[in-house]
Amino acid sequence: MPPTTIFDLPTPSLILDRAKLVRNLRRMADTARRKGVLLRPHLKTAKSIDVARLAIEGQSGGIAVSTLKEAEYFASQGIKDIQYAACIIPDQLTRVADIQRLGSRITLITDSVEVTRAICSMGRELDETFRVQVELDCGEGRSGVFPDSEELIEIARILDEASHATFSGVMTHAGHSYQCRTIAEIEEVAEAERDTAVSAAERIRRHGVACATVSIGSTPTALYARSLDGVTEVRPGVYMFGDMFQAQINSCSVDDLAISVIAEVSSHHAAMNRLLVNAGALALSKDRSTENMPNDIGFGLVTKADGQPFKAPMKVARVYQEHGQIPLFGELSCEQLPVGTRLRIYPNHVCMTAAMYDQYHLVDSEQGDGCEIIAIWPRINGW
Repeated sequence: MPPTTIFDLPTPSLILDRAKLVRNLRRMADTARRKGVLLRPHLKTAKSIDVARLAIEGQSGGIAVSTLKEAEYFASQGIKDIQYAACIIPDQLTRVADIQRLGSRITLITDSVEVTRAICSMGRELDETFRVQVELDCGEGRSGVFPDSEELIEIARILDEASHATFSGVMTHAGHSYQCRTIAEIEEVAEAERDTAVSAAERIRRHGVACATVSIGSTPTALYARSLDGVTEVRPGVYMFGDMFQAQINSCSVDDLAISVIAEVSSHHAAMNRLLVNAGALALSKDRSTENMPNDIGFGLVTKADGQPFKAPMKVARVYQEHGQIPLFGELSCEQLPVGTRLRIYPNHVCMTAAMYDQYHLVDSEQGDGCEIIAIWPRINGW
């Protein structure tokens, strides 16, 4: 018999609150509409067609992904416009061609003249046309060419003249917005991101090459950009779910967090007033993004199973592979949380936390007590 409430689930299990998800999706959709840009949801965290359908409702229908496994999956589910938002490797192009033969258009990313030539060559060999964007470095220093570089123009020209490739535009991602601690700082990074993308597009156009798409990313900058003039689309992703880190950089509030993990108390260390739960590094991740934040919540914020907070804040302070250690504070004692007690953990970094799970157990905090399982949505993993 399938589980009917979160108290029937095997632990650890991944919980998704549909009501919060829908509110988060609506907030970003309204923001994109108000700022005059298309919304291309990045589904690298969601990895679920059920989440995707909600995210693209009322949008242009395009999505972004971070793995070819995701591209294959979403193409098989009928998504036709997919950006593979990581620099393509030439030996992946046969796989891309196979995905396109399912009827989907895959937009590729590169920051390399050499790879651009390989894309054109493989297109001729496979008799397939590849759609390509140039990745720009807007300050993070991870990948991408600079907007004033010679490589930018050379890549655009090669693609513009190719028989089996087309130049689609430019894209960038302000991942360093996660280092911001105030909205004012996010606004500055957002403007630098916008300026990088727009100036690169304008420079390409001055060299006689059309540049239709000007694409930027990042949940914080999409929300707080003062202006998106010259940008055509935004590609945020974590906004759908939120996490404790995003709550501390003002991308959401703790009440917006749609993802949590249900776990059980598995052991006590009464002499040290702490306990273990059966959710550790694999179930929660070892990401420590809140470590240097004003409110360090370790590896996750711990609440009662129904999501209600304890009087004294609780967190997972340490993780082992399959266990999480939780110190007890205030009036709480091990006797009050016997072995088998179910607890809910809101993640530090939801993208990492969700990665190990193959399904979402859906609840709805606007229905009853929010503990009833209303659906199970599959999700995929891998590359």
